[in-house]
Amino acid sequence: MRAAVYTRYGPPDVLRLAERDTPVPLADEVLLQVHAASVNAYDWHFLTADAFLIRLMGGLFRPRKTTLGADIAGRVVAVGKDVTRFRPGDDVFGTAKGGSGGFAEFVCAREKALESKPANVSFEAAAAVPIAASTALQGLRDKGKIAAGSRVLVHGASGGVGTFAIQIAKSFGAHVTAVCSTRNVPTAQTCGADATIDYTQEDFVDRAQRYDLIFVANGTRSLSEYRRCLEPNGICVLAGGGSTSVAKILGGLLQAWWMSKTGRRKFESFVATIRQADLTVLRALLESGALKPVIERRYPLDAVADALRYVGAGHAGGKVVLTVA
Repeated sequence: MRAAVYTRYGPPDVLRLAERDTPVPLADEVLLQVHAASVNAYDWHFLTADAFLIRLMGGLFRPRKTTLGADIAGRVVAVGKDVTRFRPGDDVFGTAKGGSGGFAEFVCAREKALESKPANVSFEAAAAVPIAASTALQGLRDKGKIAAGSRVLVHGASGGVGTFAIQIAKSFGAHVTAVCSTRNVPTAQTCGADATIDYTQEDFVDRAQRYDLIFVANGTRSLSEYRRCLEPNGICVLAGGGSTSVAKILGGLLQAWWMSKTGRRKFESFVATIRQADLTVLRALLESGALKPVIERRYPLDAVADALRYVGAGHAGGKVVLTVA
């Protein structure tokens, strides 16, 4: 099979397509023929090691894993002896084993990291969902305690996580204000935002409006600025940001902890985990039409370097997807 591989950290040019043996699923695993895979900032960070924490997790001098690609959608080819939920021929979506290997023609995934693909959703749309939509769901529901009628601000509303956050917040019955650039205002409106703020024209911090929940999908404003925009018992959920410095990341986490301890306004930061129960929730939203992935660009597998280069530039509006089969 063909797979995108790399043996050293660096720009997308270090990636190459190579022939690899088709993997064999273990007892609790499923082998998929990959039809589509989405490209995440997660992949960019592991490719470039632009944050030192990546080297601590993935290899100090060179990557321990030589493949990329967590989000996948495809057709089951074979199953391990302990798998009960899927059988060959089923269409599924989820994450690849170990969060890598999806940029290939075949990949193994654990049964618990997969869900059935709705028949009314394409492989490309399904592949766009797992990490980004799980981040939005867990941030809004679990950390942000979203409820019907909540006034929610989504900062970084036009990216992969942000477009899902708008739609998921609306599914809870919230009133959503989206912060994005001029060119992405129509996208935010299509996703269901009740109001939009074009940050090139207006600073949301200067508004009198206060919010029950601020979801930061991508933003570099200070925590004190976010706090100013919260209701007295409001919550700010930090799901993304611009810093790759270990000192700044740890400093931000410490500041968020201290501000939460010394006031009624709370700050929550987290890293999403892929849970079968949450994939089931997302599947239902996809099937009902309440969740419609926004795909900005599609690339073939042999253009994976171009796809990563575009994601790494940081201006993708929605998701970037590889079409494999």
